[in-house]
Amino acid sequence: MKKRKLGRSGPEVSALGFGCMGLSFGYGPALERRAALDLIRSAHESGVTFFDTAEAYGPFANEELVGEALAEVRDQVVIATKFGFKDGDPKTGMDSRPERIRQVADASLKRLRTDHIDLFYQHRVDTSVPMEDVAGTVKELIGAGKVRHFGLSEAGVQSIRRAHSVQPVAALQSEYSLWWREPEAEVLPTCEELGIGFVPFSPLGKGFLTGTIDASTSFDKDDFRNVVPRFSTDARKANQALVDQLASIAAARKVTPAQIALAWLLAQQTWIVPIPGTTKPHRLKENLGAADVELTKDDLARIQDALGRIKVQGERYPPNLAARVGR
Repeated sequence: MKKRKLGRSGPEVSALGFGCMGLSFGYGPALERRAALDLIRSAHESGVTFFDTAEAYGPFANEELVGEALAEVRDQVVIATKFGFKDGDPKTGMDSRPERIRQVADASLKRLRTDHIDLFYQHRVDTSVPMEDVAGTVKELIGAGKVRHFGLSEAGVQSIRRAHSVQPVAALQSEYSLWWREPEAEVLPTCEELGIGFVPFSPLGKGFLTGTIDASTSFDKDDFRNVVPRFSTDARKANQALVDQLASIAAARKVTPAQIALAWLLAQQTWIVPIPGTTKPHRLKENLGAADVELTKDDLARIQDALGRIKVQGERYPPNLAARVGR
């Protein structure tokens, strides 16, 4: 697989990474352990060198999976993990106190079976802790050799600039896809200015852009899409128009809608590295195939035309979760 560099100061990684969250968190029951290990290893064997996890995914179970799966190839991969929630539980609120960041780093190193974290993100901005203190703490961890690069997740422009002034931010992770383009307004220009790589999560719209979800689809009771306004029945009906357009473009190129959606992200900037996730081997193969799809000017113009005509319906988060982003 082709490689990309995450900004000016970040690591070199595969053009597509692998988001590991869904293996154990957020989308219903966790995948059986052996199957999850096999999927992570299959991703690496297929050329993926960038793996994304967090203490909050489980909590803790996801890091353990990633650590076990990649132990034998640790020197060949870049592992990103995150701190920022009380006791690693997103339901309990933020905690980015310096002492907590240090605790998370040490615990994550053990779970990941490694002596360093390649990319350490603040999972969400904690307004009760000055960003300078957060960045300064990660800078100390970098100096100690426990962390190699600093990242932020879902941070706003002001927080990005404050952090970057203390410790260079290698990567910003936020949602970005054909149906959520808000980063284009301020965040992506800021990343370009400061030389920060951008890592889109949910690059397939939490599965919707694959064309496999419609208004009649039901989700497991533990699937967080049940509370996402954009996945209400009415919103899915309205948003089907975008997927239909993707399907038309994909058919003309003899690829899949998911591959078009990922290829579109790759075409935006050379320092953008999407991290699609899946629990299915055939979807992994499909997603990684997007790295070989080169969109033409005509393809991009057709996509832009569709985006201009179709207004995506529904907020991407319910109010309680929306309050945590863009700070």
